[in-house]
Amino acid sequence: MIEIRIQHPLTSADGADMLKPDLQIAAQQSACLSGASGAGKTTLLRIIAGLLKPQQGFIRAGDQVWLDTERGICLPPQQRRVGMVFQDYALFPHMTVQANIAYALARSQPALVTHLLQLTGLQALAQRKPAQLSGGQQQRVALARALARIWDQPGSLLLLDEPLSALDAETRSQLQDVLQQAMQQSGCTSLLVSHDMAEIFRLCQQVFVLEHGRIARSGSPEQVFLQGGQAGQLTLQAQVLAVRREEVVYVLSLLIGQEVTEVFASAEQAAGLRPGDRIAVAVRSITPLGRAG
Repeated sequence: MIEIRIQHPLTSADGADMLKPDLQIAAQQSACLSGASGAGKTTLLRIIAGLLKPQQGFIRAGDQVWLDTERGICLPPQQRRVGMVFQDYALFPHMTVQANIAYALARSQPALVTHLLQLTGLQALAQRKPAQLSGGQQQRVALARALARIWDQPGSLLLLDEPLSALDAETRSQLQDVLQQAMQQSGCTSLLVSHDMAEIFRLCQQVFVLEHGRIARSGSPEQVFLQGGQAGQLTLQAQVLAVRREEVVYVLSLLIGQEVTEVFASAEQAAGLRPGDRIAVAVRSITPLGRAG
């Protein structure tokens, strides 16, 4: 079980706020941290990893207390059983793939390095350096390195800060498969920051929605995102690409998943919308298009 209680000043686009989450993640469970930009997601991950000391807080992973400000306990990152995957990979450019992975280990474990190379599909690239790899390959190395640090360690935690957000859809899907298999094999608990609904449903059993520094909703993906809507209504997440007026209605160009579509909207619905805004689109009927093959 991972227990996290934090209190720390938070500065967002809306002004000063307080990061004050209280959450628990069951051992070997995959959890997601969701919420708008500026809600405090990355700050929370940095605090958990030991990269930032909060004003007040308590973090316990299994039988080890990582942070207890009342008792003056704040373990440095190297003493916490944490592996972290960043958006920007953060690989050592002068090291080979194999050396980047091995660097995370406290002692030489060539068998584990070989296994992680195989698990992430990097065997043929083991002697290459990061500059010789694609973005997806570099992210595989970052994942393998993070896993090496926590592999088969009770009470370990894998932190993932939108690790696949910069990748194309096909590469992202492939790495989701790798990530899912890796989390199952490693026996770790994981906390993923993601805005991708399909990714959340695919990888996570538990979701925490962070709003203004606090946990606003929590539960399974189904409980958090599907309940409370109108019966027979499907809600899709979309990004606004363009808004234009045509006579008495507005037309919204939207990105839903990897597809661009246009929908009609009233003046009230379109008011204030700008390219880049994220919105929810209600679908009240579904028409089957047939099965492939």
